[in-house]
Amino acid sequence: MDQEMVVRARVELLGANRRVVRGVEGLRIYRLLAQVEPEVYGSKLAYVLVEASASSLVRELPGRRLALLDEAVAVASALDAANPYRAKVLAKAFAARRELLEGRQAEEM
Repeated sequence: MDQEMVVRARVELLGANRRVVRGVEGLRIYRLLAQVEPEVYGSKLAYVLVEASASSLVRELPGRRLALLDEAVAVASALDAANPYRAKVLAKAFAARRELLEGRQAEEM
């Protein structure tokens, strides 16, 4: 892991002055930092992945949306059971994934 990239990501987080950095920038930052400190940044990554799956950028790309949600479920599932955010982000990721799959099934009918 490139330590300079980790430091830059942390500086960007501090500079953002927001509780959660969203969008493409948030995905990039949290994907990087979750590799270094998964218990600290994993829940935020899962949250931002679920948000990204609903963005206008991927709205018409169900395969991409599903990939983002699968990643969110995997990240949230990997968090320690004692992590106070695990249950919430995991439930949110599963719910969004279920909604997407049910919508796809309804379209096929």
